[in-house]
Amino acid sequence: MELEKRTELMRAVRDEVFNLTESPLYEYRVSNGYHAVLGQGRHDADIMFIGEAPGKNEAQQGIPFCGSSGRVLDELLESIGLDRDTVYITNIVKDRPPDNRDPTKAEIELYAPFLERQIDIIQPRVIATLGRFSMEFILKKYDSPQQNSKISRVHGQLLEAHAPYGEIYVLPLFHPAVALYRPDQKQTLFEDFEVLKQFIA
Repeated sequence: MELEKRTELMRAVRDEVFNLTESPLYEYRVSNGYHAVLGQGRHDADIMFIGEAPGKNEAQQGIPFCGSSGRVLDELLESIGLDRDTVYITNIVKDRPPDNRDPTKAEIELYAPFLERQIDIIQPRVIATLGRFSMEFILKKYDSPQQNSKISRVHGQLLEAHAPYGEIYVLPLFHPAVALYRPDQKQTLFEDFEVLKQFIA
């Protein structure tokens, strides 16, 4: 698929998300002057990162992972020689839940079709999930044998999956925020990121 076509399809996803008035998070977005956060990066990226939902900084700026977790993510990308512009970064839920709470099952179900369309547009070779929620969603989506595993058991492992456009890999990673409240886990994140080197052209 040509890059121009991918961008056109992504714009359609963006417009639908921006006008998702049926979302329980829509009113919260509007009343706080927040933005929906669609994603950022290349629409033909080989590596796609998926988190759970935007935080306050993200909702204020409309950019994924632009707060303290984003600084950790940038460090991790830099450690393997990747530029943020060469990958695609998004979340399952595109609007900020109040008080930084976890997204609900209903919210994940509502926003999931948009994420699925983004995956089909980008067609990444590897999906790196950031945190438990995105890992559980993606492994279930691809009916992975590891879909009931805990993140503590499968993080840093390349798991094979079958997407409609071909064979892909899923790489479960801890959420970058882990490095902020559990500094002892930061080294684990760096080590897990090394696995992505093989997908850098």
